[in-house]
Amino acid sequence: MCVTPIASRNRTHAWKVLLSALEEKASVVAIIQILAHNFVRSLGPKALVVILAASRVTMLARRSLVLFLKVTKKLSIMRWLRHYFAAMHTHLRNFASAPTANSRKMSFTMPTKLFLLLSLLGVNGTVMATEVKSANLQLAEEVAKYYADPYGFVRFAFPWGEPGMLERESGPDEIQKEFLQSLGREVRERKFDGQTPVLPIRMAESSGHGTGKSAMGAWIAWWILSTRPFSVGTISAGTYQQLETKTWAAVKAWGEKCITARWFEIQESGVFHKRFSDTWKVTPQTCKEQNAQSFAGQHARQSTSWYLFDEASEVPDKIWETAEGGLTDGEPMFFVWGQPVRNTGEFYKICFGEKRARWNHRNVDSRQSRFTSKALIEQWIADYGIDSDFCKVRVLGLPPSASELQYIDKKRIDEARNRKQKALANEPLVAGFDVSGGGKAWNVIRFRRGLNGDPGIEPIRIPGERDADRSQRLGICAELLRDQRPDRKIAAMFIDTAFGAPIAVGLRNLGFTNVFEVNAGGESPDIHCLNMRAFMWMKSKEWLLLGALRDDEELASQLALPGYHINNSGKLVIESKRDIQERGEKSPDDADAFNLTFTREVRAPSVQRSSYAPTSGWS
Repeated sequence: MCVTPIASRNRTHAWKVLLSALEEKASVVAIIQILAHNFVRSLGPKALVVILAASRVTMLARRSLVLFLKVTKKLSIMRWLRHYFAAMHTHLRNFASAPTANSRKMSFTMPTKLFLLLSLLGVNGTVMATEVKSANLQLAEEVAKYYADPYGFVRFAFPWGEPGMLERESGPDEIQKEFLQSLGREVRERKFDGQTPVLPIRMAESSGHGTGKSAMGAWIAWWILSTRPFSVGTISAGTYQQLETKTWAAVKAWGEKCITARWFEIQESGVFHKRFSDTWKVTPQTCKEQNAQSFAGQHARQSTSWYLFDEASEVPDKIWETAEGGLTDGEPMFFVWGQPVRNTGEFYKICFGEKRARWNHRNVDSRQSRFTSKALIEQWIADYGIDSDFCKVRVLGLPPSASELQYIDKKRIDEARNRKQKALANEPLVAGFDVSGGGKAWNVIRFRRGLNGDPGIEPIRIPGERDADRSQRLGICAELLRDQRPDRKIAAMFIDTAFGAPIAVGLRNLGFTNVFEVNAGGESPDIHCLNMRAFMWMKSKEWLLLGALRDDEELASQLALPGYHINNSGKLVIESKRDIQERGEKSPDDADAFNLTFTREVRAPSVQRSSYAPTSGWS
């Protein structure tokens, strides 16, 4: 279509020219010319610059207008615009996230863009309020179509293929699609009428690493929130670290992109409906056994009470028992998945044991997922062997032959957290310093006195990207070593030499003789351990049987991270930091710092003298 960019006789005629151009798919340039010649006076030159820069407005207008063009052709221009605005509102999310041609110099908030678009349409505030309500009703009617179609909802509700995180994504992969479609069949089979309770929907997946489970959990959360008014959900994970950095982080990230996001408040403590925050929500909960009551009393008689357990192998049995109480009314749902790191417990029974018959379950090989690094998986297979427990769990999604894949079991850690121990007066205070090489890893100093892993001194944590010249870390260590108070006098400080050798040398140059370098890859004093790393973790595991651990989620989560195996020489091998990070976990810096305190037996300290005067603070 060729559009002549001349000024129209009046505002109404100008609108007709613009809408005609949109209907006939005129070029972006032609539509911008119409805007420039016919609306510059009402918009003003500054607003026009914004519209010219954000040329995606025209694409948005064309996309939304086509939906209503045929049915509104005979309406008055104002009613036409109202219908147009309702359709446009459906696509506001996409417009709000669209970059401008000069995005480095301009930054426009959602209200600014909305105001400009409403100015372009000539809609006043009263009309806007009416049309927003109308748009919400229209969106609710559309979303309701997906009550029993979670896969369809995911395809509809998120901006697949559009600029941003999903620009190169076309939708769920085949594994996720099968799970979502199977969930839809479960919903249709139960035919919940809003009153009569139905059997719980129970769905499980045992899979290897990196198959997109966190994303799928987020999709399911937003599907339930959007299609089931007054639904109540609880999301948990095997470790606090998993819950905070992956499972719940995914719910928030996908929520910001969901078409129904404007109905809810997305917070760290949960996702809440804006009008019914107490009765229409989903919240995260840690799965510590003493937190079991947080899973109790959850009901939604006329809707859906639901639970999601990520990395479910690590969820204590007490939590499972409590959650069952929330499945007694309405249309309840229970989703569990993860890597089967144990061959005991509820998750094992559900996927491989006596409870399989009651669950819709599947087993997923990581090599089948489009999201996994096939090169890394081949590296694992070459290093460990496809029949090893490591590959069984991380790749094949099968339980290990040994009782645990993790070297230190979660039960042992939790018991140590709940235990209290008072150290003897003459027991030495020992410090372990895991030094960061930069990036996301942390510099961590942790303390232990005999069987007391919480001797009253706060752990010291410094982000890896700070203190590039090591002066701050050197100063902190020197200040710790100079402290001669009886409850704070350090008998020995063990420093990992991978990145900490210069700090150890600097401290000895200052006169401190109770500083020791530790090479984690060096020779072990125990012939059953491959290296010092294995030896320190072995001693730590033994200590946890009687020791009292600091009640610290970060430390507890990291102690449960590394896997292990026995090599062909019969030696214990602990999974390396690098391998842990390559499978998507955080670097276990806190755990390594604590385990450095088990490098060797330490005697009670003698007085250390130094003329060093500290010049730096603690942070």
